[in-house]
Amino acid sequence: MKAIFLDKDGTLVEDLPYNIEPRRIQLVSGAGAALRLLARLDYRFFVVTNQSGIAHGCFGEDAMGPVADRLADLLFRENLSLDGFYYCPHHPLGTVGSYAMVCACRKPSPGMLIKAAHDHDINLRESWMIGDILHDVEAGNRAGCRTLLIDNGNETEWRLGPRRVPTRMAPDLYAAAVLIASHEEARL
Repeated sequence: MKAIFLDKDGTLVEDLPYNIEPRRIQLVSGAGAALRLLARLDYRFFVVTNQSGIAHGCFGEDAMGPVADRLADLLFRENLSLDGFYYCPHHPLGTVGSYAMVCACRKPSPGMLIKAAHDHDINLRESWMIGDILHDVEAGNRAGCRTLLIDNGNETEWRLGPRRVPTRMAPDLYAAAVLIASHEEARL
């Protein structure tokens, strides 16, 4: 199986800090059309998201179920399915003891992608990580995926390094899907 790993905030849905209110979660413009294009290429969809609000005590881990349900519902309305939802509740500077830690799942570490690959028999080399910051790119590169940076202004640090260079860049999710489709066609 090949996958599209999607960062949540700023990539798949509108970027509202610490947004766990299902009614306020909305797909970015063009997301449905973008993912339908990729679904026709036999990609499956997985959200991989850092949720440091849990470690900072802004909300509990129990908020993630309704968030995953909302994303699945939004995609269902677009005739799509979400095959997996993975989140990291940790942050090394967190205030909630059990979540205040360095871990292998928080992007830029590749832990969530590797776990999804193990759980779903995903071929990481045939998969893409799409995100709006270089931590997403680094996580994808470290997992062995191809990577695509949505250059929408959310990356503010631009700390470059060998693992932080994306395979491609696009201004939005729909343009990203077109680039991936073009990449697929060129391989045939």
